[in-house]
Amino acid sequence: MRDELKQLLGKVAGRRVLIIGDLMLDHYLTGSVERISPEAPVPVVRVEKETHVLGGAGNVARNIAELGGQPVLAGMRGKDIHGDTLTRLCNEHGLETRLVVSETRPTTIKTRVLASNQQIVRVDHEELGNPTGPELDELFGDIEEDLENTPVIILSDYGKGLVCREFMDRLWSALESLKNRPMVLVDPKTVNYDFYQGVDLLTPNTKEAGEGAGMHVSGRDEAVEAGRRLFDRLGCRHLLVTLGRDGMALFHDRENVHHIPTFARNVFDVTGAGDTVIATLALGLAAGGDLVASATLANHAAGIVVSRIGAATATPGQIMESIDGLPEIESERI
Repeated sequence: MRDELKQLLGKVAGRRVLIIGDLMLDHYLTGSVERISPEAPVPVVRVEKETHVLGGAGNVARNIAELGGQPVLAGMRGKDIHGDTLTRLCNEHGLETRLVVSETRPTTIKTRVLASNQQIVRVDHEELGNPTGPELDELFGDIEEDLENTPVIILSDYGKGLVCREFMDRLWSALESLKNRPMVLVDPKTVNYDFYQGVDLLTPNTKEAGEGAGMHVSGRDEAVEAGRRLFDRLGCRHLLVTLGRDGMALFHDRENVHHIPTFARNVFDVTGAGDTVIATLALGLAAGGDLVASATLANHAAGIVVSRIGAATATPGQIMESIDGLPEIESERI
């Protein structure tokens, strides 16, 4: 498997992936705490650094770009200063974009206050809602050629409203006419599960799988049962349930399940880990890798990003070091 992973990693450069989903701006205020506020029993953070990074679907695209792929990022932003910052960051990362500027909805921004490598609080500025008909017209007009020239599509659903019934109906309608239909991968949001009928692959975490299956999940066996219930509910082709410290459960179909152990040595922050998983998985599939090899590559990438604070990314060099430096662990059939 080690040689297979290295070969696959060498093939991902230049592979094209279309990411459609909820765009957001991640805003970090980083500092130190030396006292408690006299106004309330809360820490006072003295800000020493302020940064903005792409979040949501943008972070998926950033992961793909970092791995050498060619992401095409499609979604909506507001007509505001935060949207301008989001567009600037896309340009700085060299991302090809299809951004619809909404006149009615602001850009989603999440502000995280960090001190001593810990998150003190998160503040969200957002308005939820589905795109208008004209906004969908513009979006699908922008991505028409991309749908024909992309082997894999990622739907990065953060529940902000872009992925809705009308969006999915129009997407399936656009894909039905294609001679070579791209694979459709979904990073799901629980409230939208019914929109994902018939997709090629879902990548829920344990909590999301349990919620979608209508059951509590606390271990690998329950995660497998939840996965089978998701197959019954959605009729998807494949499924990848991320199990945190327990690795991944990869469903080739409802009954054919493999367990892939984790490659994480230290877990400090799982922010954005799901973005890394689906980005690396999509690139592996776009490069011709099979499900097991692509998911195992994604597992290596996830093990790297959870060892850092914030929405990090993994580079090909870091993944290669992980492949070489860790014991070779084969997946096992469950």
